Amino acid sequence: MSLLSQEVRQKIDRELGKYPPDQKQSAVMSALAFAQDEHGWLSTDIMDAVAGYLGMPPVAVYEVATFYAMYNLKPVGTWKVTICTNLPCALQGANEAAEHLRRKLGIEFGETTPDGRFTLQEGECMGACGDAPVLLVNNKRMCSWMRPEKLDALIAELSASAPAASAAQPATARADAAQPGAATPVEPAASATAGGD
Repeated sequence: MSLLSQEVRQKIDRELGKYPPDQKQSAVMSALAFAQDEHGWLSTDIMDAVAGYLGMPPVAVYEVATFYAMYNLKPVGTWKVTICTNLPCALQGANEAAEHLRRKLGIEFGETTPDGRFTLQEGECMGACGDAPVLLVNNKRMCSWMRPEKLDALIAELSASAPAASAAQPATARADAAQPGAATPVEPAASATAGGD
């Protein structure tokens, strides 16, 4: 049995159609995002399956997956909340927002709540400095102007929409849809940032 479902392979095939046949590796970021959406994180076996499907050396896939913070290399909660703490966001209250989230969730950056619902991560610039402080939910939903009252509402909304689960359980029922006026969905590659630009 393949670690990449038929649905994921079909999505990868659509991405492959965008590139010349001898450039299949160009679809690696999308392929990793699709596999992560299905499994919740990227184990070595899943990355190896992506490498095999794209005809790439596994190490080349590992290089991409370890470079971008959008890829989960260990199990995460149903809701991965990544808050930008770069200077523009910090000047607009991101450090206070991050502290509020740490207190509310009872975890530090890089940790998952015991019920498996939330993982909290510190992120690099997300390119929405004018909306600071900003955060991403599961790399797909950008939330702007996240002061404590909006953070509380977001946590309540996410808590109500997902039962407690093991952090190792695939997050197949993730909600990618944004609430009107509260967030903007982004494409997987658009949320990848390697630096604090």
